[in-house]
Amino acid sequence: MRGAVDTYEGRGLIADPIHQYILYTRPRGIPGEATEQDLIDTPWVQRLRRVPQLQSARWVFPAAEHSRFQHSLGAMHLAGRFAQQLYPSLRAIFPDAPSSPLIEALLRVAGMLHDVGHGPFGHFFDDNFLVDFDLTHELVGQRIIREELADVIRSLRRSPSGAFNAGEAIDPEWICYLMGKAYTQPLESHPRWLAFLKPLLSGVFTADNMDYVLRDSYMCGVAIGPIDIERIIYYAFFSEKGLTLDRSGLQAFTMFLNARFYMYTNVYYHRTTRGIDLHLKEIFRDTMRIAFPYDLRKELHPYLHLTEWTLLEDVGKWHDADDEDRRRLGLEWRHILDRKLKWRMASEEVLDQFEARKGQGFLDVETVKRRVRSFLPPALKDVPFEIDMALQDPRPLNPLKMGDRQIYVYDSSTKRVSEEPLTEILKYLPGKVAQCRIFAMTHEHDAELAQALRRALNEEPPSIVTNV
Repeated sequence: MRGAVDTYEGRGLIADPIHQYILYTRPRGIPGEATEQDLIDTPWVQRLRRVPQLQSARWVFPAAEHSRFQHSLGAMHLAGRFAQQLYPSLRAIFPDAPSSPLIEALLRVAGMLHDVGHGPFGHFFDDNFLVDFDLTHELVGQRIIREELADVIRSLRRSPSGAFNAGEAIDPEWICYLMGKAYTQPLESHPRWLAFLKPLLSGVFTADNMDYVLRDSYMCGVAIGPIDIERIIYYAFFSEKGLTLDRSGLQAFTMFLNARFYMYTNVYYHRTTRGIDLHLKEIFRDTMRIAFPYDLRKELHPYLHLTEWTLLEDVGKWHDADDEDRRRLGLEWRHILDRKLKWRMASEEVLDQFEARKGQGFLDVETVKRRVRSFLPPALKDVPFEIDMALQDPRPLNPLKMGDRQIYVYDSSTKRVSEEPLTEILKYLPGKVAQCRIFAMTHEHDAELAQALRRALNEEPPSIVTNV
């Protein structure tokens, strides 16, 4: 009877609409031992409940009210699934690799914490606030791990599958390396096997993007077609070169990339979402100077209390403030909160990398604006409009040179491991795409704006005629 009880001691289940049940470790009264529940219950991870997963898209897809917290648990779960699948091949290449439970816990914690540094409005916050301090949510997250969560991480002693070997522990710096897209080179002190795990958290198919594509589509009510995650995981292993996919898993891999591409085009970069972001850009920096007068390079603790909940509750009252700056910004925020759209899409042009002008890449927003203005009829020269250039990479532009995110393909008929088959399989997906849109305050001049945008992207602007 005791053995049956032991099966459940120190483990629990979290119900989840995407993965059904997520297994996690919880305390069992052993002094000095930390568990995944202890980490989940820290203020920094609980803070993610108040940071929505889909920032402005929530005003477009009413059911998309899920949080970064839910996604982080899903990424933790899938990272653990990868660990279980990949461990035998990792150990075959690195006989000195630590125990299977440690590798599982390491990847699970990296999945759980990969978004711990996100602020309100997610990636928009990076681009319109953190960038001014030379920061990203990943750099902030790495600092949170080093300064706030490291002691708990070092005290982990088991994964849901079992206990670490005696003397084993997770170095928090390993997690900072795995989750950081800018932290590309392992340190000399890092074990050799660590770099092989990197693509699972910041690569082409990861525990992160597999969960968010499944979760976001489900919560938005958007049909994306099948995603066969089971097949991708089953056919993944480590070869001597790194993360490798058996050729039998390639079609499932391509299917996943197509689904992710669809989500960017139709959800993350939805026209109304991007229009709301245009309005937000006009007021966000001034808002943050008042709402969060801190330098995150110096002061970390105030960030614990900065979430989308606190920010929106704060600015939602500013329209009644005595202070003139708050009142001015508050009136704009009331329009956003009440979904009174300032910018409406007049037209859209979708470009891929082969259509970029003269092989020089896509035109920047300011250049397109100047060109559009030059092509407008004289009567519309002063009409207000904005240009939005939504850029995405549906697949690696060069599948043969992906750096520390490189994946390989194994062909059982030739017994050969190579990255070259990726070129063939990925050629049906564009390497870079730009959704170039023009927005105006009304739809009155849509036709003229659409024509001017087309010409701006395809013709040289009119030259200035002189009498020389």
